[in-house]
Amino acid sequence: MSSATIPKPAETGARLSPQTKSLVLVLCCTVLGAAAQILMKSGSAHVAHPGIVGVAMALLTNLTLFGGYALYGLSTLLLVLALRDGELSLLYPVIALTYVWVTLLSFLIFRETINPFKLIGISSIVCGVAILGRSGKQ
Repeated sequence: MSSATIPKPAETGARLSPQTKSLVLVLCCTVLGAAAQILMKSGSAHVAHPGIVGVAMALLTNLTLFGGYALYGLSTLLLVLALRDGELSLLYPVIALTYVWVTLLSFLIFRETINPFKLIGISSIVCGVAILGRSGKQ
């Protein structure tokens, strides 16, 4: 099969709208933000001296803590790009999905419990984001 017969994404209509790109970026932000918080939690266990000075020193020596803050910074940069072309009232509530990912990762990595109240809260967040998403398309 020659390369001339393979359709390119632009030819197949696979281009994403700016709003869809913004939504994808915000979803990436939620995953990066959750990963950042997990790394910060892991790294905080190795902070020798409590307080701002101790955390600042740990940032220089603790790769896990540094990685958490770096991912959080990257998430913030992506959010700026997402908000440039997206609708704030639709995108910003999607960031609440970070709570969902943190809860799931905390359960998987730290063996934290998920009680009925957490399940109700997660369900409320997911339903709320879905409702806001539907209202944004109308």
